[in-house]
Amino acid sequence: MKQLQTDKNDAKGKQKANLKKKFKPGKKQKGKQKAKPDKDSDESEDERGTVPLKETRISDEPIPKKSKWTNKQRVLVLCARGINHRDRHLMRDLRTLMPHHRAEPKMERWKTLSVVNEMSEMKHCNKVVLFEGRRKRDLYMWLANAGVGPSVKFLVENIHTMGEMKLTGNCLRGSRPLLSFSEDFTKQPHLVLIKELLVQIFGVPNHHPKSQPFIDRVITFTYLDNRIWYRHFQILSEDGGLTEIGPRFVMNPIKIFSGSFGGDPIWENADYQSPAKHRQMLRKAASEKYLQRTKKKVDQQVNAPKNTHKLIPHGDIFRDDVDKRAKVLLKQEQKQEKLQQEREKIEKRQKIMAERDAMRKLKLATAKKSASSKKLPTRKELARKREGDDRGAKKTFKGVKKGAKGAKGKKMANGK
Repeated sequence: MKQLQTDKNDAKGKQKANLKKKFKPGKKQKGKQKAKPDKDSDESEDERGTVPLKETRISDEPIPKKSKWTNKQRVLVLCARGINHRDRHLMRDLRTLMPHHRAEPKMERWKTLSVVNEMSEMKHCNKVVLFEGRRKRDLYMWLANAGVGPSVKFLVENIHTMGEMKLTGNCLRGSRPLLSFSEDFTKQPHLVLIKELLVQIFGVPNHHPKSQPFIDRVITFTYLDNRIWYRHFQILSEDGGLTEIGPRFVMNPIKIFSGSFGGDPIWENADYQSPAKHRQMLRKAASEKYLQRTKKKVDQQVNAPKNTHKLIPHGDIFRDDVDKRAKVLLKQEQKQEKLQQEREKIEKRQKIMAERDAMRKLKLATAKKSASSKKLPTRKELARKREGDDRGAKKTFKGVKKGAKGAKGKKMANGK
């Protein structure tokens, strides 16, 4: 039995439309009626090769940004433990001049250099600058293309930091530098490779987020005495006026390796001498100073020329005018006479003083002889004299006593 669907009344008395009520289809309108999608139609579209619609609209997708920063060079600047305070300040100065650097804390000594490649991968860096110290004296610098290679090892000498020199030059922080190289970097193949590494490391990429769109400084690399000299200047004017900013240091190339921090050596410096060996040579030279002096004296005596000049007798007389030469000779003779007179006076005074000293010595000698002629009594003689004096005194004392007794007896007899 079909239940009759009746209209329901609301609380307000309004009638609700019966949603389940079936309506008769109206007249078809041309151009306005939409076709219902069926399964058969979908299958037919797939068979035709049409691509289904995407889940997201094109308008909802993010618009790709056109970045001007194409040269994405990132340099990892770090050091190993054991560097000096001056070397640490040099590393800090280079970091301030390179806005495209990435910092890393100190690396432990026991770690191998291959660990640096992993660090660069973690920091997304293409190039690496590693400072390595020895004996708190010597500083070595590695420049490497991370992961692929090549890598160059330098000995850093004559370090002068910006805080140490206090130069007048100044530049904008994060500005891009001009890199200038001497002509020698194009003549030798190993210098061409080093130049390319230096350009990629010290050159600030264009439109880098941390850089400034200004060029107000110059970094110069000059090759002299088998070393690379680093200088940093400020551009004062377009005419070429420059003032130095700092830092200063000299890079002595030692070896070039095919890989990054390893691999086969491509090039080696034949003129390189380690700083420890150089100090040892200086110590030996200082210890052998006395031997060198004596050798020089002997060589001078052996190789001294016997006949230095060929002199003509009386040849000096006819060089100048006769009158001038005569006057000069007269003056020389007068000087010699005065010197002789002074010498005679001094000799006379010395003779008088010598005679006086001799008289004093004679007087002292006679006085000593007279004193020695008067002989002094010896101890035995003095003792004998004392004994004789004592005996004489005792005899006199006894005689005095006897005389006194006799006088007393006489007085008593007279009184009676």
